[in-house]
Amino acid sequence: PSVVHVRVSGTTTTPFYGDQPYEGVGSGVIYSSDGYIITNDHVVSQNGRPSDDIEVTFATGETVPATIVGRDSYTDIAVIKVDKTELPAATFGRTEDIRVGEYAIAIGSPMDYQNSVTLGIVSGLGRTIEGSGSSSLVDLVQVDAAISPGNSGGAVLDASGRVMGIAVAYLPPQQTGAENIGFAIPVDTAVSVAQELIATGSARHPYIGIQYVSVDSTLQRQYGLSRSSGALIAVVGPGTPAARAGVQQGDIITDIDGKPITKEGEVVTALRGKRAGDVIAVTVDRDGQQLTLQVTLVERPSAAR
Repeated sequence: PSVVHVRVSGTTTTPFYGDQPYEGVGSGVIYSSDGYIITNDHVVSQNGRPSDDIEVTFATGETVPATIVGRDSYTDIAVIKVDKTELPAATFGRTEDIRVGEYAIAIGSPMDYQNSVTLGIVSGLGRTIEGSGSSSLVDLVQVDAAISPGNSGGAVLDASGRVMGIAVAYLPPQQTGAENIGFAIPVDTAVSVAQELIATGSARHPYIGIQYVSVDSTLQRQYGLSRSSGALIAVVGPGTPAARAGVQQGDIITDIDGKPITKEGEVVTALRGKRAGDVIAVTVDRDGQQLTLQVTLVERPSAAR
């Protein structure tokens, strides 16, 4: 009863046809009994534009309108609200309690089939979806409970019914050849962002001002790089903290504040818990030479990627 069906409609801007209407479905998890519901930002927006109309259907079959309280495209978490009280709020667990091999139960609305339940196990922790665009889909919970279109924003639960994560993505078998690889945003991240959205309407994140990709052996051979792991800096934004600290295009990040960096997702993970104004030590490989640069973080601009 704590998982809801979310139906949206609105207008999105397309590169060739201009504004186009759309409809979509997803899921949500009741965060508090007074009407706050956690879902994914991509459920209630299209191309950065919030949906015009949102309807929430409860397990009882009742359907009511909802409004957006706040959205965070960076973590892909959003909070919506309905004008109801005494709702059956979910019980939220802790990320540190999640164990590989334990049961994982996904509840949501795959393909518009409301209140569908799938069962699997936790397949891995700390997973990253590389190249996830404006979202930082890192440190995810991987499950083999079937997650499909429409599950997004729904609950992934442990065997006691505690939320361990918010369903966010899966790898399509027709593209990857892999079966049942789904991902959830870990509960601590979802709850902390939701609390910030409820309190202020937005979420704050530290910002360096770079774009980067994971280094692997293929990339090393292609560009003659000095190493086969790390995060290769492709763009340094002018006037950003990275630029002011002397970071250059072509540098390979190998360490941030003592945390080794072997791939792009670990950059975001290393910045978790940091705040604007913090000074971090960024170690880079520049043509085989190790340099450590002091970068002063700022708040992430809302339009930053």
